[in-house]
Parts: sequence; structure tokens; C-alpha cells
Amino acid sequence: MATDTQQHSRNGGVHTGHHFLIVAYGFQSHLNPCRVLAHRLAHLHGVHGSGPVLATVSLPVSAHRRMFPSSGDAGNDEDTATDGVVSYAPYSDGLDDGSMARDGEARARSRQATFESLSALLATFAARGRPVTCVVCSMVLPAALDVAREHAIPLAVYWIQPATVLAAYYHYFHGHGDLVTSHAADPAYEVSLPGLHRPLRIRDFPSFLVDTTGSELVKFFNESARELFEHLGDPGCTKVLVNTFDELEPAALAAMKEHLDVFAVGPVIGFSSTEAHIHLFNHAGADEKRYMEWLGAQAARSVVYVSFGSIWTYSKKQMEEIANGLRRCGRPYLLVVRNDGRQEDVSRSLDDVVLEGQGMVVEWCDQPKVLSHPSVGCFVTHCGWNSALEVMALGVPVVAAPSLLDQPTSAFLIEEEWAAGVRGERNSEGVLTGEELARCVELLMDYGQRAIEIRERVEALKWMAQEAAASGGPAERSLRSFVMAANSIIG
Repeated sequence: MATDTQQHSRNGGVHTGHHFLIVAYGFQSHLNPCRVLAHRLAHLHGVHGSGPVLATVSLPVSAHRRMFPSSGDAGNDEDTATDGVVSYAPYSDGLDDGSMARDGEARARSRQATFESLSALLATFAARGRPVTCVVCSMVLPAALDVAREHAIPLAVYWIQPATVLAAYYHYFHGHGDLVTSHAADPAYEVSLPGLHRPLRIRDFPSFLVDTTGSELVKFFNESARELFEHLGDPGCTKVLVNTFDELEPAALAAMKEHLDVFAVGPVIGFSSTEAHIHLFNHAGADEKRYMEWLGAQAARSVVYVSFGSIWTYSKKQMEEIANGLRRCGRPYLLVVRNDGRQEDVSRSLDDVVLEGQGMVVEWCDQPKVLSHPSVGCFVTHCGWNSALEVMALGVPVVAAPSLLDQPTSAFLIEEEWAAGVRGERNSEGVLTGEELARCVELLMDYGQRAIEIRERVEALKWMAQEAAASGGPAERSLRSFVMAANSIIG
């Protein structure tokens, strides 16, 4: 893969069109939607009043090195890379080892280090004849806000969670925070938010807004979110790109457009080979061949696919219950258990199931490929938004097992708004029991009336998602509108 410097030297000249710097956290769940967005921006042609569009994705040094092992440190001339369409340039968060700052002082140092590193990137791009015209940050990234303010560059927020979660955060910081906080211990309490056509129960809110543990991490995130939403409230200010589409969340999008400059650009998932997933976890080609061949040997709609994403880890008790539930079902399964050094004891809980030859356990997989396979009959998921969008776009019924962040809201949408699956209820210890898992799987996999209705619904959602993402479709038109709006700010 050529370095970005080499790529530019071949092109020559000073770039006169847009250059979007997309700044993301170093998580798999941020990397892929940011990369796909960058590709879609770079492929826009003929946007009125704009020349060719450049897009650069900036990740923390630790994540950048995992993508490009031969790269140098942030700030070096040879530290950037390109895939031929999108450039990649690392920033330093002051840690550079993939860890997170653990206290207030450390977070302040990390924010300053990120600010200085991103500022240096802006200077480097300007010196190379490609000045950044807009900074795009994934979700709540305070240093990106600092950079945009300091250098007077337009800022856009890329909201990679549901528009309903955007509405929940917006209204929490605009008049509903005290109400939500005062009932945070009552999961059944209903809160009516302006513009949403049904109330959200406390249990359906993003977990950080209803936290009762006093977590310092939650406090830090909420303080950062408050700062961002105060900035979003400035007249003529930040634009918000939301990874959703109008037919999926019409009420939430319409409600937010009354308050913010919102562009629905989803579903931003990898539909084409050029947008295929980047994997930060072990995913050798031989492993992919093995599980895809195994899927090919299974009957249509017979496999239970289980994955709880790139961040959440199984406790030993939870793994035992998942194994118990899969054993109760007696159906073939594909189960993802990451080997990241934190789950060494967990895999032992699977030995008795695996020896029965009932299913397959992998460390990681290409999820869109798996969900696209005709043998997959349902998806047991933590309900991260990337997974929710992928499963909607690929037409697979869902067992929703949310835990934290936006996941409870996504589960609410899947079960109650879209009727695309069923929510698995955790017990008082926060564990999805084997009995509950088996109940949910059987509800989706049998031939009862509800199972049939869910399958029909996910098939309808699949076509809605594909139409939204089609060339020249609503997502592309919305992205073009965003670029034209960015022209007006810069002009």
C-alpha cells in the first residue's frame, strides 16, 4: 500500500476542492463506519460548487499501527497511508498503546495531546497543498471540537448511533435531564420526548444517561456530551451526519431536524468490495474459508449466529449460560468469542458443546458475509448500532441482548418499532440465561405466526435499506446536500 505522500506526489498540484478529515476513536465499531463514509465522500462527483473531494481518516496511533504495521509514528512524513481512494493519518492521544485514560488528569492530558497532534496534522496537510476544509468527528470527541474552534474550521459530527439516541441525548441536555435522572432507578418509568411518537422507558434509554453506579467514566462521557450538545446549539453551527435512513427512523429524524442541521446518510455499511470491513482482530483467510465452508454445509435458515461485538466481553457465567442455551436449542450455531487476553477461562465453558459437533466457535468473523449467508436463521446480538444496521440491511431476524451504551435503545427499536426480532431479558445479575436464550431463538426459528411476521418484516426492511444505500438514492443525495452545505459555510 502506497504512502499518502507518494500518492500525492503522483497527482501533483494544490487541491482546490473539499478535504474532510474524519477523526475517530480506535475502536472497530468506529473505524468501519468512518472508513465507509470516507469512501462515499471521496466517490462523490459533480457536487455543485465543489471540486474533487478528498477524505482522510485519522485514528489513534495504536489503531493505525494495527491497520498498517509498517507505519511510523504520528507526525512523520511516512506515517500516512492510502488505499487508493482514502488516506489514513494517525494522531497521538498521548498514550499510543490502545489504553484509555483512567482519571480526570489523565483525560485532560490525553485531550491536549490529541489536540496538538491533530493541529500538527492540519499544518502538514496545508503544507502539502491539501488543506482540511472540514473536520468530521465520530460521536463525542472533545479534542476535535477544540481543533475546529482553534483553527476556525467547520466541524461536523458523525453520529454512528440511532437518531433516536441522538434525540435522547439532545433532550436530556435541553430540559429533560432532571426528569430522566430522578427516575433512573425505575426501568419501567416512561418518558415522552418531543417528536418521538411513543415514550421511552428508562430501560430503553442509552445506559450512560440512566447510570446509577456513579461511574467516573460515565460522568466524563456525559460531561463531554454536554459540551458537544451546547456547541451544537450555536446558530449556524455544526452539522450532524446520522448513520440511519428516513424509512427506519422517520419520527426521530424529523424531530431532530427541528433543532439541528441533520443529514441521514445511512445505512453506512460495506455493501461493496471497496467498502469491505477492516478487521482489528485476528481474522486469517484460512479461518474465513473454514467457517464459510461450514455454513455452506448447513440447511437454509438453520444456523444461530451469536456475536456480542468488538468491545463487550463474556463473563464465565454468561458463557456457561450461552453454551447451555445453544445446547437446549439443539440447532447448529456459529459463535464468536474474541481471544483478546481477557476471556481465557471463558472458552473452556464451550468444550462440551463443541465436542458434540453441534456448531463452530471462531475468534472473529466477517459479519456481513456471515449474515448474508442463506444458512443463517437468526442473529443473537448485543445490539451495537453497526450490527443492528447490518442485520436490517441483510434481512436476518434478531435476538436482542443489550447491555450498555446505545444498545438498549437499539433493542427497543428492533423489537417494538420495527418488529424485526425479540428482546432477551437478562436476570437480576445481568445475565442472559440459557433458558431465555433458547426461548427467544425458538420463537424466531419455528413456524409460528410471530416468527412468520418477523421474517416478513425483516425482508421488507432489507429492501428499504438497500434502496436507501443505492447509487443515487437517499443516502447519496443527503451526503451531496451535506457537501453543498459545507460549501456555503466555507464560501
